[in-house]
Amino acid sequence: MSILNIEFKAKTNKLTEQEELLQKHSPLFIGEDHQIDTYFNVQTGRLKLREGNIENALIHYEREDFAGAKSSHVLLYQHQPDKTLKEILVKTLGIKAVVDKRRKIYFINNVKFHFDTVAGLGTFVEVEAIDKDGSIGKEKLQAQCDEYAALLGIAAEDFCSVSYSDMILQKLT
Repeated sequence: MSILNIEFKAKTNKLTEQEELLQKHSPLFIGEDHQIDTYFNVQTGRLKLREGNIENALIHYEREDFAGAKSSHVLLYQHQPDKTLKEILVKTLGIKAVVDKRRKIYFINNVKFHFDTVAGLGTFVEVEAIDKDGSIGKEKLQAQCDEYAALLGIAAEDFCSVSYSDMILQKLT
């Protein structure tokens, strides 16, 4: 499935307060997931295998690295947990980085919210405005991200320009 997202990630030290602000807007709570994202060595974009108790997927995405809301083109393959898939990916591509996080997941319509605690990195909020079938359009997705960044009190300096895997790799160097 090919999906267009406009999304942002922001570092926060107000995770609980921001989650409480969102809850005032009656979001659908999906649950709390413990996710291990294994990133693999690929020539273009990023490829990760997500293993969780709620979400399990092989995800390839291409996204520019700049702070703020940005466009992301995603190929998503959802699957049941399968250790053989991971073994194949490890043997053929090699592991680039591993991200271990606890994630609370909410939705309001087409917008997905993540309240993350990432091992070794801290706490973050992510917002993904998702257009699964091309019916929403990039402008509306951008407006949704802007609206929720304002609602959650995200300042320009809070936005992250890179993925968790890049942050983990930066810490190792």
